[in-house]
Amino acid sequence: MNTKRKNNICIGHELEKMSELLEMLVNSGVIKRGEFILSSGKKSGIYIDIKQAVTDPVILEKIAGEMVKKLESIDFDRIACIELGGVPIAVALSLKTSKPLVIFRKARKDYGAQEDRIGRIEDGDRVVVVEDVITTGKSAAGVVERVEKSGGMVVAVIAVVDREESNLNPISLLKLSEILEKS
Repeated sequence: MNTKRKNNICIGHELEKMSELLEMLVNSGVIKRGEFILSSGKKSGIYIDIKQAVTDPVILEKIAGEMVKKLESIDFDRIACIELGGVPIAVALSLKTSKPLVIFRKARKDYGAQEDRIGRIEDGDRVVVVEDVITTGKSAAGVVERVEKSGGMVVAVIAVVDREESNLNPISLLKLSEILEKS
C-alpha cells in the first residue's frame, strides 16, 4: 500500500488503524453536524459524541487499544478521570493495562462516606488523566489539580478527541482538524 502525506496526516499503511477508529465513529453516527452548544458554552458546527460511541463495546475496545499504544513509552501507576465521559474509557484502559483507577466526582457526596472520588491516589503515584473530548481543557485541568493535591503526579493527559482549543497539549487519538478533513 502506498502512503502519502496530506496536511501532515499520513494516509495509508502507517495510520491505518487510526483511520479505522475514525471510520467507526463516522459509521456509528456520533460525529454530528449542525448547531451545537458545547459543555464549555461555545457554539460549534460539529459535535463528537464519544459518550454515545463508547456504549458500543467494539468501539470502546478499539479506543482503549489505541490508548494503550499511545501510552507505551509512558511509565504510570494509575489512571484518573472525572465522571461521566471518561469513566468507561478509563475502566477499559484499566482492564487493558492492569492499572488501578480513580474516578473523581464532579461534586463531593453529602451522604455515605462523603468522598470526592472513588479509588485512591498514593503519594508519588504517576497518573494518566483520561478524557473523552477535550475542548477548553477545563475539566482535564481540574482532574490534574485534584491528582496533584492528592499527592500524585500527572505524567500525561490522553483524550479520544482533542478539539485543539486548550493549552494542555494532550495525547489524543484524533484531532478535530483530522475529523473535519476526513469525515
